[in-house]
Amino acid sequence: MPAPFRPTLRRSWRLFRAFRVEQTDPDRFYGALAADSVSQVAHHAPLDDAWVLDVGGGPGYFARAFRDAGARYTPLDADLGELSGLGAPEPGTVLGSGMQLPFADGSFDVTYSSNVLEHVPDPWRMADEMVRVTRPGGLVFCSYTLWWGPWGGHETAPWHYLGGYRAARRYHRLHGHPPKNVFGSSLFAVTAAAGLRWARERADVDVVAVVPRYLPRWAWWVLRVPLVREVVTWNLAIVLRRR
Repeated sequence: MPAPFRPTLRRSWRLFRAFRVEQTDPDRFYGALAADSVSQVAHHAPLDDAWVLDVGGGPGYFARAFRDAGARYTPLDADLGELSGLGAPEPGTVLGSGMQLPFADGSFDVTYSSNVLEHVPDPWRMADEMVRVTRPGGLVFCSYTLWWGPWGGHETAPWHYLGGYRAARRYHRLHGHPPKNVFGSSLFAVTAAAGLRWARERADVDVVAVVPRYLPRWAWWVLRVPLVREVVTWNLAIVLRRR
């Protein structure tokens, strides 16, 4: 059983410390994020024997966490290199696009994606696809990093505030190679307002929760303030139940 989900300040601080070593100690970072993610998903839906699709599953950290919680886990990723980061891809791995999921309607109990929407050119098409492949009564959990937040430019932050292309050129100039996440190619500006609008406009889902994923519960009020939420929210989690 995953640990109970408690959005406390201590949890936020623990995750923040993990974020600081994403590049230097990915095992610590992704391990902490995967465990926390499973706890948060399990807060909304039972995972024991649930069939989970992870859109953008990556090298396997999330596979371990979901399977430890009893889920049947299917990862999908468009990048074979990402899937092979810990060795051979996970059994049952699917290579494909999140914007055109190769699954039938209503296939999964839980459709999950973490920090992928900001890396695809048509994020709401991907979100639509996630809803499509979720069974009626199933859960859709989608979170993404906001462009105007402190980590919006990923490794080019905080220079992304001066423009994504300029930040990428600066990174290349300083490091002698382009960033992993190249603005306009593998990184795009996605906002909280767009996600909130998308969730409200879908007639085939019920909104379970829309929260700043990494912030403590007492700070969730920031989502009610239009401009503030774009900077302070950092990462938006949209949780839906398919009708």
